[in-house]
Amino acid sequence: MRGRSDGGKKKPVIVLVCIAAVVLVFVYLFFGSSNHGASAIEYGRKLGLGGDDDDASKKDEASSTSFYVDDDDANGFTPRSFPVCDDRHSELIPCLDRNLIYQMRLKLDLSLMEHYERHCPPPERRFNCLIPPPPGYKVPIKWPKSRDEVWKVNIPHTHLAHEKSDQNWMVVKGDKINFPGGGTHFHYGADKYIASMANMLKFPNNILNNGGRLRTFLDVGCGVASFGGYLLASDIMTMSLAPNDVHQNQIQFALERGIPAYLGVLGTKRLPYPSRSFELAHCSRCRIDWLQRDGILLLELDRVLRPGGYFAYSSPEAYAQDEEDLRIWREMSALVERMCWTIAAKRNQTVIWQKPMTNDCYQEREPGTQPPLCNSDGDPDAVYGVNMEACISQYSEHDHKTKGSGLAPWPARLTSPPPRLADFGYSTDMFEKDTETWRRRVDAYWDLLTPVIQSDTVRNIMDMKANMGSFAAALNDKDVWVMNVVPEDGPNTLKLIYDRGLMGAVHSWCEAFSTYPRTYDLLHAWDIISDVKKRGCSAEDLLLEMDRILRPSGFILIRDKQSVVDLVKKYLKALHWEAVETKAASDSDHDSDVILVVQKKLWLTSESLRDLE
Repeated sequence: MRGRSDGGKKKPVIVLVCIAAVVLVFVYLFFGSSNHGASAIEYGRKLGLGGDDDDASKKDEASSTSFYVDDDDANGFTPRSFPVCDDRHSELIPCLDRNLIYQMRLKLDLSLMEHYERHCPPPERRFNCLIPPPPGYKVPIKWPKSRDEVWKVNIPHTHLAHEKSDQNWMVVKGDKINFPGGGTHFHYGADKYIASMANMLKFPNNILNNGGRLRTFLDVGCGVASFGGYLLASDIMTMSLAPNDVHQNQIQFALERGIPAYLGVLGTKRLPYPSRSFELAHCSRCRIDWLQRDGILLLELDRVLRPGGYFAYSSPEAYAQDEEDLRIWREMSALVERMCWTIAAKRNQTVIWQKPMTNDCYQEREPGTQPPLCNSDGDPDAVYGVNMEACISQYSEHDHKTKGSGLAPWPARLTSPPPRLADFGYSTDMFEKDTETWRRRVDAYWDLLTPVIQSDTVRNIMDMKANMGSFAAALNDKDVWVMNVVPEDGPNTLKLIYDRGLMGAVHSWCEAFSTYPRTYDLLHAWDIISDVKKRGCSAEDLLLEMDRILRPSGFILIRDKQSVVDLVKKYLKALHWEAVETKAASDSDHDSDVILVVQKKLWLTSESLRDLE
C-alpha cells in the first residue's frame, strides 16, 4: 500500500515538469524566432536602408516569416499578412517557372522552345508571398562600375564562368564576379568587335551609331549582355534578350550590371515589340536554327527591323568550310535573298545583311515566291500572346513613300514628333504638351527624392504605364535607363517610344513581368493600380509583384487617386515598405491625384541569417 501511495504522489510532479518543459520550449521557439527576425531588420538598418527607431515598431516588424497590418475598424478593411516564400524561391519568375509547367502537366513542344515562353499560374497557384533575397545579399554595386563587376552573393551562379572560361564572359574573383567584356565571337572584348562592325559598314570614326542614325538594337541570345553594355558609350540602346535556359541567369547578370535586358525567347509567340522598332538585330553564336519552320524566326526579326535595318550575324556558317556549315549558309543566303535582304558587309566570321528601304523588291518578286507577304488586314504591331507568322510584313504607305522611317538622328529624335503619331490621331501639339508636362513632373519627383538619394542611387527604372515615353525622355540627362511598359489592353504607343530612341515592352499587369526578382531600382506607377482594379484583377497581387521586381532599398513613385494611395498605405507594414513622402499632384488631370513615394527595406529571413552565422 505504501509503495502505491508514493507512486501516486510522483505522477503529478512528473506531469508538472513535462508541462513546464513544453512551455519553455514554446517560449524559446517563439521569442527565438522573433530575435532572428529582429536581427534581419537590424541587418538592413546597419546598411542605412531605413527602419523605425521606435522599439515597439521594431517588435511588430520583427517576424521574418510573415508581416501583419493593423485592422482598420473604420471601414472594416483588414489587409492580410504576407508570408515569406521559401529561400528556394529567391529567384522566382512566376510566368517562367519550369516547376509550374511540370506540375500543371502542360503539353509543350520542346523543339519549338515553348517551355521557355510565358505560362502564368492561375490564381489558385500563385505564391502570394514575399520573395526573400539570397543569403548575404548586398546593395548592388553602382553604375558605371557595375558594368564590369557585381557581388557574387547577389547572383551565386558561377556555371557560366567555368563553361565560358576561354571566352571571357565572366570571371569569379574573390567576393565579386568580373565581366571582361568578352563573348563567344569576341573573346578580346565587345568594344573591339563593335568598332570592327562599324568599320565593315564604313561608318565615320568606326562608331556604330553612324552619326545618331542607329539608336535601337536587339541582341538575340545576348549572353551576359556585354555587347549591349559596351554600346551604351556610343549612345546606342540595346534590348538584350535571352531565355531562362541552361545558360544560367544571363538576364539576371545583365540587369544586376545595370544593362537593359528582358527575359524572352524566339519560340512560337511574337516578341513584345511593335513592328519597325530596331535599327539593328544581332546574333553572335546565338545557337538559333534560323531555317526552321520556313524561316519563321528570321521573319520575326524582319518584322521588328526598321526600313534599311541591319542583321549582324556572327556564326560558323558565315565562314566555315565544312559540309554542314556550307549547306546552312547556302540555304540561309537563299532565304534572306527571297526576303529582299542584301549583304551590306561580310568579313571573317561576321556577315551583315540589310533590309530594303521600300516595298519595291517585295512587289517585284515572282508570284508564289516563299515566304509570302502577310495579309494586308493583319496587324504587325499586335504582339501580346500573338503567334508568329511565317510571312513578310510590308511597310506602311508613309514608310514606302519616304524610303525609310523618317526619324531624326539621335538625340533630336527624343523630342521630335514621331511620324507614327498619326496612327493614334495624336497631333504634334499633343506630343509636345505631353513631353513638357512630364518634364515638370519628373523635376517634381526628383525634388521629392533628393533628400534620400544620391546621383548614383538609381540605375534601372521602370515606367509601368509609359504612354508616349515622356517620363523616360525627361530622365535623359540622368545616368539611368528606363523600361517603358505599355499595357496590352490600350493604344500600342510603344512604337512611338521606340521611334523616340527608347526601350520598352508590351505587358498586362494582371500577370507577372518577365524579369528576375530584385532587378529595378525605381518603379513609376502612374494610375496603374487603378487600371488593374478596373479590370477586375487583384491590386494586392500587383503590389506583391512590384515588391518582387524592386531591389531592396529601391523606390516606388505612385501617382494615383487618393483612395488608391490610402489603400497602399494600409499595406506598407505587410510589404515591409516605408513611406518617404506624400504630396498632392499640383498639375494633375484629376483633382484627387496624389504622389506617394515609398522605399523597400532590406530584410533577410531567419534561415539566411543562420547561413551567414
